[in-house]
Formats: sequence, C-alpha cells, structure tokens
Amino acid sequence: MLARAARGTGALLLRGSVQASRRAPHRASSGLPRNTVILFVPQQEAWVVERMGRFHRILEPGLNILIPVLDRIRYVQSLKEIVINVPEQSAVTLDNVTLQIDGVLYLRIMDPYKASYGVEDPEYAVTQLAQTTMRSELGKLSLDKVFRERESLNASIVDAINQAADCWGILCLRYEIKDIHVPPRVKESMQMQVEAERRKRATVLESEGTRESAINVAEGKKQAQILASEAEKAEQINQAAGEASAVLAKAKAKAEAIRILAAALTQQNGDAAASLSVAEQYVSAFSKLAKDSNTILLPSNPGDVTSMVAQAMGVYGALTKAPVPGAQNSVSSGSSNVQSTDASLEELDRVKLS
Repeated sequence: MLARAARGTGALLLRGSVQASRRAPHRASSGLPRNTVILFVPQQEAWVVERMGRFHRILEPGLNILIPVLDRIRYVQSLKEIVINVPEQSAVTLDNVTLQIDGVLYLRIMDPYKASYGVEDPEYAVTQLAQTTMRSELGKLSLDKVFRERESLNASIVDAINQAADCWGILCLRYEIKDIHVPPRVKESMQMQVEAERRKRATVLESEGTRESAINVAEGKKQAQILASEAEKAEQINQAAGEASAVLAKAKAKAEAIRILAAALTQQNGDAAASLSVAEQYVSAFSKLAKDSNTILLPSNPGDVTSMVAQAMGVYGALTKAPVPGAQNSVSSGSSNVQSTDASLEELDRVKLS
C-alpha cells in the first residue's frame, strides 16, 4: 500500500511539473525564471545556471532539466541584436567648437558567460564606453571634418568599443550618429561660409564660361581667316592659271595670224594689200583722236595719208631688210617687197594728185 501510494504521489508530481513546464516559466521577484525542474528555454536566449552558488552551465534553447534547490537560474542573456540609444552629450572639436551629439548603438552578446560575470551591467558599460569614445574621437577632428567624415568617425568608435568590450563577451556591430547640434552663432557663420562658397563657385563658373566663349570666338575667327586666305589663294591660282591660258591662247592666235599674214605677203600683190591695211588702220586711229583723253600728239601733216603710209611701209621695209643668219632668200624677197611698196606708194600719189 505504501509503495503504491508513493508511486501515485510521484506520478502526480511529475504530471504537475510537466504541465507547469508547458506554461510560461514563472519568474521570481527579480525577473529571473524559477527552477521548476523541467524548463523550456526560448530561441535566441541563454540562461546561466549556478549550482550551489557557482557557475554550472548555460542552458541551450529547448528542453532542459535542473535539480531543484541546488540549481538556480542566475542570468538570462538575449542573443538577439540589441539597439541602444546613446544619450545626447557635449563634445569639443579640434577647433574648440562645442557640439551636442547623440547616436544609436547596435550590439550583440557573443559569450553569455563573459557578459554575465565580466561586467555588472553590459548595456550600461557599453553605453558609457560609446560616449567616452565619441568624445575622444571628436576631439581629433575639426568641425568641417566632423560633417564630412561621419562614416570614418562611426567606424573608429566601433573599433574602439570592440577592443574594450572583448572581455565582456559583447560585439559592437555598428554605431550611427543621429543628430549633431551646433551653437547658433557657429551655425550662422557656417551658413555664411556656405553662401560665400556658392557665390565663389558661381563667379568661377561664370569666368570659365566667359573664357571658353572668348576662346571659341577667337578660334572661329582664326578658322574663318584661314579659310578666307585659302579661298583667296585658290582664287589667285585659278586667276593666274586663267590669265596664263589666255596669254598662251593670244600668243598662239597672234603667231597663227602672223604666219597667215606672212604667207599672204609672199603672194602676188601682198605689198599692196599691206599698204591698204596700214592706210585703213591709220584712218581708224585718226578718227578716234581726242575721244579717250584731251591730250593728243599729231603729226606735222595729219591729212597726208600717203606720207603716213609711206613712212609705215618704209619701217616695214627696213625691218624686212634686217639680215637673218642662214636666210638669203628672205633678203631678196625683202628687196622685192620694198620695190613693190615704192610702186604702191607712187600709185597712191597719182591717185591723190588726180
């Protein structure tokens, strides 16, 4: 009977403990779970267990069995990423400007044992470390670099925190600066500096635009002059080529005319025809006197056509009598031409007297 009652009592105790373990774990007045023999540890949590006041083990997520009275849950550490707001604080930059700055700290507990026994309050310790590190890092930078190098400043704070918090079992993932407040006077001077910088850049851009415009105009004029000179050169070349062709054509035509004239003079009555041509040209030239200019030169007897023709034919005869090497036939022909010219002159005199 006694044995059966003991077994029944044990079964009731075991059933009660199982039902209690299925419910949410009871926590003592300090916020720690009570030892209910059978415990279920949630995921991403680490429960530090002490046995008779000394560290025993860390409960893993899932089912865990403890010995009543002897075992006690001393610390509960969260393995999730923890976000901590770093309070606003004042810091002095390298150029003696006081700033009000705050931030956000992201950390995670990597070793529950060190986080439990290495420091009394891990979050408070990391927050204080972040504040002191931020002040020391800001003291190394000027005000302008604080705004330009926020990423490098955040990285420096994270490295400093990780070096100091390694013995606490805490890993600082990142640190972000939230707000930076500057004194009103400094803010006004910064605004004036920004406006001056913008005006400076606008002036520089305007001057560069003017310079580029002047360069483009000068380059355009240069190209225009080059093209104009090349066009003038080509025009002069073409004109010279045309004039040369015209002179050559005139020379060829004149040579051909002289050749035909020479052939005509060698024929019968050629001298008479030459005299007639000279007389016609004289009359034509005499009729154009004083048309182009009011200054004229007249012969002593301008109405005596016969004397003028005789004089012209005498010049022609003198030229034809000029000795030419290797041309004996031309001399004889010249004398005959002179004789025929004299005959033609006598005939013209008779015509005049009649």
